[in-house]
This record gives sequence, C-alpha cells and structure tokens, in this order.
Amino acid sequence: MRLGLVVYDGLGRTSGGYRYDRRIVAGLRDRGHEVTVVPIPRDGYGTNLLDNLSPEVAADLTALDVDVLLQDELCHPSLVRHNRRRDDDVPVVSIVHHLRCRESRSTWRNALVRAIERRYLETVDAFVYNSDPTRETVEGLVDPKPSVVAPPGGDHVDPGVTRERIRSRAREPGPLRVVFVGTLVERKGLHTLLRGLAALPADEWSLTVVGDPTVDREYVRRIDRLVSALSVERSVTFAGRLSDDALSSTLREGHLLAVPSNYEGFGIVYLEGMGFGLPALASAAGGAREVVTDGKTGRLVPPGEPRTVAEAVGSFATDRERLAEMGVAARDAYDAHPTWADAVDRVETFATGMRKIAGPFP
Repeated sequence: MRLGLVVYDGLGRTSGGYRYDRRIVAGLRDRGHEVTVVPIPRDGYGTNLLDNLSPEVAADLTALDVDVLLQDELCHPSLVRHNRRRDDDVPVVSIVHHLRCRESRSTWRNALVRAIERRYLETVDAFVYNSDPTRETVEGLVDPKPSVVAPPGGDHVDPGVTRERIRSRAREPGPLRVVFVGTLVERKGLHTLLRGLAALPADEWSLTVVGDPTVDREYVRRIDRLVSALSVERSVTFAGRLSDDALSSTLREGHLLAVPSNYEGFGIVYLEGMGFGLPALASAAGGAREVVTDGKTGRLVPPGEPRTVAEAVGSFATDRERLAEMGVAARDAYDAHPTWADAVDRVETFATGMRKIAGPFP
C-alpha cells in the first residue's frame, strides 16, 4: 500500500504528536508499505493559513501517487482549502492528537480557530484518533465519520527499572524529585506546576524541566521571570531537549512525573513516565484519564489550579510508602497498556479498509 503523510516540519520534532506520527510511519514501513512524508514549514497560524493559496503546497499534494493520504490534524490551517478543491478519489484520513480550539487563547481567537478547524474536519473522509476523548471532542464539532482509535504505545525504550528499585527509590531520603517533560508552551502548564511547588517547603522538592525552549520564546521568558519571582531558582533545573538515553536516565532517577496541562488529547509522556515507575500528575482535561487512574497510578488535577498541584505533590513528598505503592501500580499499568505494534496494527487495518472503499487502485 502506498501512503502519504502531511505533517509540519517533517518528523524531527520531539513532542508526543510527532513521536506518534514517527512511530506509525516506521511501523508501516517495516511492514512493507511505502510512506511518503510531505513536510510543510510550520509558521504562525495566520501565516500557515496562506498555505492554502500556495502553488508549492498544491504541487506537492498533486504530485503524490498514493492509495491513502494521511494528514496530521495540527496542519489543518494549511490544508482546509486544498482538501476542498481536490478532484481525486484518494481517501484523506486525518490523524487527530488534539484539537487546537481546545488550547488556551482569547475568546475571539479561539472562535476563529474553531470555525476553521471545523471546516477542515468536514473536508476529510475518516479519522485516526489517539483516544476516545479525542474522538468525542471531534464528534462534538462534526458528524461522525469512519474512524479508528489507536492509542499510543510507551514501549519504544526499555525503562530498565525493577519493581524493587521503584520501591527503594521512593524511600530514599531527601526532596521529592519531580520531572516535567514537555515542549515549553503555555498549554503544558509549567507555570501552574511552578506556582504549586512554590507553595511547598523548599526542602520537600526539586524539579527538573525537560523540553524544547525554542518553540515559544516569550513563554520561556515568562517562566524565567516566574522562577525569579517565586525565589525557587535553587530548586529548578532546566535541562532543555534531551536524547532518549538522557531522558531515560532522568526518569529513572525521578520520583514523580508532573505535567499539569490545560488539555491533553492523550498524553504519551504520562505513559512513558509510568514505565519508569513514576506516578503521573496529569491533566484532568482530555484523554489522560485513559492512561492515569486517579489515586492509583497518579493524580488527575484540574487545569490551572496550583493549590491542587501543591496538595498532590505534598502528599507524595510526605508519604513515601504511598509513592512506592503508586509507582509499582504505574509500572503495572504501563506493562498492560497496548504497544506501538498494536497501534500500527489498527492504523494499517483501517487504512487498508479505506483503500478498498475508495478503490480500485493499481
């Protein structure tokens, strides 16, 4: 089967959505399918809307000789007009990680994004969702279409942490070692985490921040000012982007993964942290509840509530037996979760079915 994938900037970025796309493409290629990646430069939302008038983008899409065209839904501002103007019978399948209209922005801007996003969703033939909550969110905007839910796996690295180590690590003296992993943008909630941690005694915690600081430089400057205003410089380490090996080492030595996002369509990072025996402090908004069981493998907290973050982190810091118990439960849940091979199975089967519906193909 010949497939195309349209995605901003190719597959080199480090966020969970890019990791998802990268793993699906690699899995499909391993099974003998031909996958052509069509990169579109990611600029601002308004600039990417102009891609709909771009002859270069139109030429790249027209040149594709594929049976099924996959599109990362986050590219929707660049594709809505191109999809409406297509005149072939190649099915277009949108991979939806989360909707941009669920991100934090001013009311009028979000109304505009919502309208454009809805128009894009109407132009595609089918969907691949990363979670049932993501599917429900999309079906709140447009009528249901053929779809498959293919949850991400977390098994691309071997955590190398035994349950005995998870228990002994939790009982080690000293501050609770909190790890934040995510692109440094407002949606990921680092500011909420910092405010929550600052409400706790300084000797109870330390924080390592792992993530790309180049995507939203103004937000990073806000975070720098917040760290200074809260006087927590000695407790916070900014590690920047890390290789898989370096990230694994950081998670292996941590106690708690904390990413209190405003919204997550799924939250691959929660699952990956659980593989290292780290309970997850996760967003109660969106798909994280499919990964994290509140009170058993982590805590689900409402977006934008530092006080709730402080209460959750404080309970882990002062009750290390509970931390150990939840760390082992997190690892058990990780082991029971579907793998990346399972996700590729679902996408492959679904895409094959879409090809047959649209056929015939050479």
